[in-house]
Amino acid sequence: MTKSIEDFNEILQRDEPLSRHTWLRVGGPAQYLATPRTEAELLEVITTCRSQQLLIHILGSGSNLLVREAGVQGVVVRVVEPLLSEVRIEGTSLTAGGGTLLSHVVAEAIRSGLGGIEYLVGIPGTMAGAVVGNSGGRTGDIGQLITSVRVLTQDNEIAVRRGDELSFSYRRSSIQDLLILSATLELIHDDSEELMRRMRKNWIMKRSTQPLADQSAGCIFRNPRGLSAGSLIEQCGLKNLSVGKARISERHANFIVTESGATSKDVEQLISRIQKAVAEKFAVNLELEIKVW
Repeated sequence: MTKSIEDFNEILQRDEPLSRHTWLRVGGPAQYLATPRTEAELLEVITTCRSQQLLIHILGSGSNLLVREAGVQGVVVRVVEPLLSEVRIEGTSLTAGGGTLLSHVVAEAIRSGLGGIEYLVGIPGTMAGAVVGNSGGRTGDIGQLITSVRVLTQDNEIAVRRGDELSFSYRRSSIQDLLILSATLELIHDDSEELMRRMRKNWIMKRSTQPLADQSAGCIFRNPRGLSAGSLIEQCGLKNLSVGKARISERHANFIVTESGATSKDVEQLISRIQKAVAEKFAVNLELEIKVW
């Protein structure tokens, strides 16, 4: 007998507010929220959704996501630690599950004396999210370290992408699959203490320039080519501008901070005001770096 999504009672929540699962703490409910415990259960949930023709939305740690008040129809599948959180190291090769928090991947690499990834410290989200969005900073992106990615395709098959099948550009990747099960990085041997020192330095710099203690979703906009979105917003005099309970951070203008009682509408109106001001002053169209559901 074909399984129904309702059969996954142990891991299923109905009408679950997604504000509880996103960093901005706003947004309406998911019709169903499934939190699989193993890769096998994850694949079973997805197969069931497909057989019932239910919409599937993959949710990681919710760090770069704005959910509208209307919520989400279908099934939101949470793929975050402890699911798909294994980190394996062989020589200079590190393989991490798609649900592993990027911060844990960085810590494991440094503990094992592997360098090349320490500059990703302080970037929120999961390994899968980092790969799909080619997370990075001033000194480089994760894409330049990736040798292969194990995925679940849109046709429900497990495949490994490598070589010509993988390309990365600024905050983008060529991966169009449903989800990333794991990714393998090629790192370099280095001294753990030296790596720790570099990581701390990166972390201190990030903490001094970004509102890491506040509720935010990381950078809201992609940097236009050769420009800084935060700088453009600041030059429009918008730092600290607020709509409802959402405001532009006074620490970094490319961050929107939410307070208790904020709605996704507050955030969307603020985004719209920023885009309009920057377009009028600089003739630059700011593109969102966050996803909107």
